[in-house]
Amino acid sequence: MSCNVAFIGLGVMGYPMAGYISKGGHNVTVFNRTKSKADKWIKEYKGKMADTPAEAAKNAEYVFTCVGNDNDLREVTFGDNGAFKTIKKGAIYIDNTTASATIAREIYKYAKKNGFGALDAPVSGGQAGAENGALTVMIGGDQADFDKAKDKIDNYSKKMKLLGEAGCGQLAKMVNQICIAGLVQGLSEGINFGIKAGLNMEDVIEVISKGAAQSWQMENRYKTMINDKFDFGFAVDWMRKDLKIAMDEAKNNGSLLPVTELVDKFYGEVQDMGGNRWDTSSLIKRFRK
Repeated sequence: MSCNVAFIGLGVMGYPMAGYISKGGHNVTVFNRTKSKADKWIKEYKGKMADTPAEAAKNAEYVFTCVGNDNDLREVTFGDNGAFKTIKKGAIYIDNTTASATIAREIYKYAKKNGFGALDAPVSGGQAGAENGALTVMIGGDQADFDKAKDKIDNYSKKMKLLGEAGCGQLAKMVNQICIAGLVQGLSEGINFGIKAGLNMEDVIEVISKGAAQSWQMENRYKTMINDKFDFGFAVDWMRKDLKIAMDEAKNNGSLLPVTELVDKFYGEVQDMGGNRWDTSSLIKRFRK
């Protein structure tokens, strides 16, 4: 059934995600800080454009955000022109930003006090996953809100799951990024070792990717890593932001992240090489200085 949806934040991920919601037959109103991006979206998809998050959210039954970090999120929700100035009672707010569990809980409490639902729903799958409508969505919040929103989220996802109370979606995304950091470093070391040993690494990966070493990173990034090409999605700057969130949370819950901390430093070295916008598989560049 068609409904009114606001989508705030048309970055690399949000742009196609909002597009899939529009293709799903919903009336989508978009807002983006850089207006030219919203102009482009309107030409490509069916929908309307708003000048502020508040204007976008005014008549929406579902309000999505997908922005950069906690500060951006605070601005588009609680800010003077934020979505929470106009959000309707009974609406559901869904945040696809990778942010802290702290702000997810803060938003949830505000939502409960003000008569609307809130889900923290960060995504995984990178730019390709967003463009193919095949993201994995990790969700925190109430079952009733999830049940209302899941068919809207389904427009851009291949897998979604409610993982617990508010903040659990963000905590699960931290687990996701911790795992990826170690995987990419291991893959970088393995490929570099194989090249130095004189192996044909395309042949090697073809074989080992069907065994216990298999991973999404291996399947999707080994060719570009071998060919020294790193313009394929999730940027180093964004990964370091996500890893910082995870490392800060680890201090709160008393968990140890020795490998994550090390890989974060390695990503800092990649940034020093000018690789801020290279994708995360660029860890291998450290071996090619």
